[in-house]
Amino acid sequence: MKSFINVEDIGPLDKALAEAFEIKNDRFKYQHLGKNKTLMMIFFNNSLRTRLSTQKAAMNLGMNVIVLDVNAGAWKLETERGVIMDGDKSEHLLEAIPVMGCYCDMIGVRSFAGLSDREYDYAETVLQQFIKYSGKPVFAMETATVHPLQAFADLITIKEYWRQPVCGGSPAARPKVVLTWAPHCRALPQAVPNSFAQWMNAADVDFVITHPEGYELDPKFVGNARVEYDQKKAFEGADFIYAKNWSNPGVTNPADYGKITSKDMSWTVDTEHMSWTNNGKFMHCLPVRRGLIVTDDAIESKNSIVIPEAANREISCSVVIKRMLESL
Repeated sequence: MKSFINVEDIGPLDKALAEAFEIKNDRFKYQHLGKNKTLMMIFFNNSLRTRLSTQKAAMNLGMNVIVLDVNAGAWKLETERGVIMDGDKSEHLLEAIPVMGCYCDMIGVRSFAGLSDREYDYAETVLQQFIKYSGKPVFAMETATVHPLQAFADLITIKEYWRQPVCGGSPAARPKVVLTWAPHCRALPQAVPNSFAQWMNAADVDFVITHPEGYELDPKFVGNARVEYDQKKAFEGADFIYAKNWSNPGVTNPADYGKITSKDMSWTVDTEHMSWTNNGKFMHCLPVRRGLIVTDDAIESKNSIVIPEAANREISCSVVIKRMLESL
């Protein structure tokens, strides 16, 4: 595996999940693969779970790790081609990237959407430059449009907690998984919901997306999911509720891209919302704004699995790095 961005990069999901649980049972089984190999993690944006879980996964696999925070530990980088660099940016990404490639065997990149230019964001301009110019395998640690390590961890978590409940004497064949929009005080990217939708479409689940009208995700991520604008109807019978805010994707109105066009607090997930489900589990990628995305009682309930979900970030990343090491 030379790059990891989308669900198809991981190959058959059943094999990837089996590998994930194998690694979870013995996290150091493949540490020989990373001996004398170096991972470089490039952060253009803040991180907690991604930074810690990715570094831990690489160390479990025997790798050396270099962490570069572009905003605090490097020259300011210019990303646009053809500009006159007479501002505060001292180095161009086109020189910086191949230099980074000299010092490592693999690169992880975290670079959020700017939310001002949809075409620029959805072209994955920064990530694609790393893939093109580094000469090394590259994986996404959240980009302008996707967060595959999170979505893979989400799928691992759903697989762990799905216990085909008996209803009327017949076991349910597939869990019902609902991605629900929730309000937020800041404009957030669509990367997490995009990847979650992409991975759920590829998995064997009954997948529903619910959000206010006008917040439609890009069709290439929505796929075959059922879109339901009535949140209560979407929640009915759900086994897993995945709450996440995203700013307007600009699908129905390009001028709205990256804007907050709804602050409807009735979408905040609370115990009443969860009562509409089939004793459903609550999920969120974290960090979460309590009182906006979810209430205290809902996230602190016995059905909240946000901490095990976060712990599985180490596992999803281990599978990805392992496969990249095997391809070196």
